Amino acid sequence: MSITTQLFDLTGQVALITGSSKGMGKAMAHALAEHGSKVVISSRKLDQCEETAAEINAACGEERAIAIACNIGYKEQLQALVDETRERLGPIDTLIANAGVNPFYGSMSDIPDDAFDKTINSNVRSNHWLCQMVAPDMLEKGRGSIMITASVGAFGPSDTLGTYNISKLADIGLVRNLAMEWGPKGVRVNALCPGLIKTDFAKALWDNPEAAARATEQTPLRRFGEAEDFKGIAVFAASDASAYITGQALTVCGGTHMWR
Repeated sequence: MSITTQLFDLTGQVALITGSSKGMGKAMAHALAEHGSKVVISSRKLDQCEETAAEINAACGEERAIAIACNIGYKEQLQALVDETRERLGPIDTLIANAGVNPFYGSMSDIPDDAFDKTINSNVRSNHWLCQMVAPDMLEKGRGSIMITASVGAFGPSDTLGTYNISKLADIGLVRNLAMEWGPKGVRVNALCPGLIKTDFAKALWDNPEAAARATEQTPLRRFGEAEDFKGIAVFAASDASAYITGQALTVCGGTHMWR
């Protein structure tokens, strides 16, 4: 017996994903494309975006992915990204604001002003801008899904990642407010909160024996997360499977951060 379901079907939809040339963003782009969505692969480096788009198209057997370079720190580049997405693929159904930065590791007493500004501007303000830019497409249709990548770091303090964690808690606040504002029009907004995931972005946190031992001992699932672990949650949050879920911090952490 074969199982047929429309629950996770994204056929004909358009998804814009920032920070998607590698890591979690790349895995989520693959997943959406596999379920029928057209996807925009975006990061600062066009060659990496084109490489990922080609991989996805080869895997799907058709032209599902396109590449558009963008530095999220610049409003005009974000607007150009959204405009080109609309021109080439059509109105946007799904946004995954996955790109983020962490330019400083250490005490908040020591963070330079420019690093503080870059963290808040790239991780919070750029997401605010991007959501406002794509929202008209979704509001007009009366449906749409926005995901912002936050972090389990939002749930507590840190003596080395304080400003980063503050920015991610602000992202959850942004998600909640937009969920409230746009919910009446059928647009859903959720945060994705990764635990410790084995990506280049988090390499300093997992690439040592102490971290490996800690993950093995303190994570209920007894392993680090992998980029591939985000494929399912991305499809779920983009599709009708999550039609009544909005304003949530969806935590993907192997059990380290329960009941958040």
